[in-house]
Amino acid sequence: MNLDYLVREPEQITASTPILFMLHGYGSNEQDLFSFREDVPKDWILVSFRAPKTTEFEGFSWFDINFNDPENFIDINQANEAVDTLIQNILAIINQYGLTESKVHLCGFSQGGILSYVLALKHPDLFTKVALLSTYPEEKLLTDIIKDKKKLETLRFFISHGTDDAIIPLEWGRKAADLLYDLSCYFTFREYMNGHGVNQKNYIDLMDFFSK
Repeated sequence: MNLDYLVREPEQITASTPILFMLHGYGSNEQDLFSFREDVPKDWILVSFRAPKTTEFEGFSWFDINFNDPENFIDINQANEAVDTLIQNILAIINQYGLTESKVHLCGFSQGGILSYVLALKHPDLFTKVALLSTYPEEKLLTDIIKDKKKLETLRFFISHGTDDAIIPLEWGRKAADLLYDLSCYFTFREYMNGHGVNQKNYIDLMDFFSK
């Protein structure tokens, strides 16, 4: 399945041009994280995907969510299918641009962040910087991740969560610290006085992470 996406290209593209893939949250669309484009490094290719499933109110989703059942919050089969679709599309776009020496980065918000954890920890050789916003690592999707610390050492995680998040509780988000600590990954975990979203301080810290 070829996903729809928005792209911003730098003036020059070489084999080592960095590329950032962005995955929006439930009920949103590819325009959402693409709004970050003015502050993401100008020499990066920026790709913001649209999820394949439609939701009410003209939004899109990567997989179905059951808000009334925390034990079965997400549709695991659909989420795994989304991961497979994403990796195929990511590799196709990297190949299309001839990025044989490129650093590949990820940014996922909420539902897109759940998938970003899986993508990064299953394919650590592919990604470098991984930004995870208002999200959490879903254990049911992380059963066969790479645990070789040598293969994980090039990953850099930036994780942010609102202290007043009513959609994905802060304690769910905090599970990431335990997970990544146990895997000896490099990560920053930051909490902000915010709900389910990215406030100004969060945004500034995120752009600082990308530009370092």
